[in-house]
Amino acid sequence: MFHCRYLAPGAIAAAFFLAHPAFAQEEEHSSLTMGVGIAAVPSYEGSDDYRVLPVPQFRGKIKDFAFWTRGTALYVDAIPNGDPQGIDVELGPVVAARFDRSSRKNIKDDAVRLLGKRDIAVEVGGFVGIGKTGVITSAYDNLSARIAVTKDVAGAHGSYVVTPAIEYMTPLSRTAFVGLGVSADYVGKKYGRYYYDVDAAGSAASGLPVYGRAGDGAGFKKVNFSLAGGKSLSGDLRHGWAIFAAGSYSRILGDYADSPIVSIAGSKDQWIGAIGVGYTF
Repeated sequence: MFHCRYLAPGAIAAAFFLAHPAFAQEEEHSSLTMGVGIAAVPSYEGSDDYRVLPVPQFRGKIKDFAFWTRGTALYVDAIPNGDPQGIDVELGPVVAARFDRSSRKNIKDDAVRLLGKRDIAVEVGGFVGIGKTGVITSAYDNLSARIAVTKDVAGAHGSYVVTPAIEYMTPLSRTAFVGLGVSADYVGKKYGRYYYDVDAAGSAASGLPVYGRAGDGAGFKKVNFSLAGGKSLSGDLRHGWAIFAAGSYSRILGDYADSPIVSIAGSKDQWIGAIGVGYTF
């Protein structure tokens, strides 16, 4: 629910588009929820400047085969989730676009802008996970764990991203729910080299010091914590309009946090806030 990809500037809290409570679709084998919102996000991954951008999202299922978006990533679960015991095994493909620093005009820091823009990465791979409905607070809350593995196939960073995540959501009533999650990103050395290292030419252009440790090896790039909630405007989360709000905090780690684009030009502490409205058919 809370894992997200970077839109134009940075990680977007797609958490405002949480999965519906189990009761909301318990008798429906096909459904679609579409939403749009606005979010305040860092201008690039590691920035301490923020900008506001629109956030389209959707999720649904066709004959119990689920699909959903996380920012610019699309997940498709190839295993139908109709188990009567509330066990949901997830397995399927994922494809995402990463726009981080792909446009100079979206980078507010002068030094980082002078490092030049980055190509758009297209990350393709798969995910596996398991969830259980009816765990702690009621017969309708849900606890799930998932891991996604993708690789850039567009020749941008040319590396891989591994994202483990644990998520929990619970309905408060038929009209409201809350959820929280924690996730992390483990990236290959080419990723660190592409987005976080500063070579001699980049140093001369930007004034930032030369830095090469992010590309020395793979490692955990960041950890993310998210909180989200929703409220139906129609009196029932299964149908009609609902409003959503979410916030997340990410901490950039290790050699990635020590990069000049973070430690000098930005911040290792990354905050995101989003509000939106959705409609369920």
